[in-house]
Amino acid sequence: MTMSQADASVSEPTISGLDLEALTRYLDQEIAGGIQGELTASLISGGRSNPTYRLSDSVRTWVLRRPPFGHVLPSAHDMKREFTVIRALAPTPVPVPEAVLLCEDKQVLGASFYLMELIDGDSIGTPELASRLSINDRRRAGMALADVLADLHQVDPTTVGLSRFGRPDGYLERQLDRWSQQWEASRTTDRPEVAVLLDKLRRSLPTTRFPGIVHGDVKLDNVLVSKADPGIIVAVLDWEMSTLGDTIADVGIMLSFWDQPGTVDNPITKGLSRMDGFPTRTELLDRYASQRGIELPEIDWYTVFADFKIAVILEGISARHRQGETVGDGFDDVGDMVGPLLQRALDLAAASPVHKLRR
Repeated sequence: MTMSQADASVSEPTISGLDLEALTRYLDQEIAGGIQGELTASLISGGRSNPTYRLSDSVRTWVLRRPPFGHVLPSAHDMKREFTVIRALAPTPVPVPEAVLLCEDKQVLGASFYLMELIDGDSIGTPELASRLSINDRRRAGMALADVLADLHQVDPTTVGLSRFGRPDGYLERQLDRWSQQWEASRTTDRPEVAVLLDKLRRSLPTTRFPGIVHGDVKLDNVLVSKADPGIIVAVLDWEMSTLGDTIADVGIMLSFWDQPGTVDNPITKGLSRMDGFPTRTELLDRYASQRGIELPEIDWYTVFADFKIAVILEGISARHRQGETVGDGFDDVGDMVGPLLQRALDLAAASPVHKLRR
């Protein structure tokens, strides 16, 4: 999702599912000083997960996030969760937007939502966007992602008020159960490889050694870099899956989205990190481990699980799109990405040195 000051705004009563009249009435009461002039909005991203809007009155601009339209798991797309974690992380080294307002009254927009600060940064989440960077800046941005992730994982949840944000014990088991249930709730076709993957993952479940705050969706597309210096990350976005858990699961997600020569690309990223300059997976892992001062456990389980989890998420998005419950563009090919991700996970498991994962 790109948060740029250049996004155009419109002032129609309803914009892509956003009722501006209802929103104006609500914010006029809840925002300090009320709404100044006319409230306008534009869709920043239909959100392959959460629809995201640029919202402005005559003097201020915010970002509004709401859950996707249609059926989702009760625990998914929790706006309070996103709001809580970015507010808690404000005093830490992790760059997050300011949390402005949380609305849990579903009478306003039909779902809970929150407002946050608009960060004037650049997205580099596609090959087209990253092509604007120099080779050196791509390398620096990649290393900065590893640094920011290490910073997040070293935050003590208790010191920022997140001691009850989740339960690290049993996190990986619950994740397998959750994404298995999500697959059954949203699958559009039978895929026997899902059962095979789940069996492999359950038999080879690792022990959590490094509990902490987990982002859940670590990738270049979920960060903004400085306009003045693309080697600096100015915001980490999309905290909808954050919790307390096994922090190495985030590393697996980062690697799933990190394409490199000699491997099958993640269909979402389309070879992004294969571009000249971006560090290799090995360099990324070494940087992360060095910043945390730890020795990483065997990473294959986490990467296989990441591919599976992303495939399930895409299946759910595809199901909502078929039912007409997405907003914006970019959804037509989502269902086609599921099979390749599942196969990539099976291939990685088959080649892994982790015996229980391989057999």
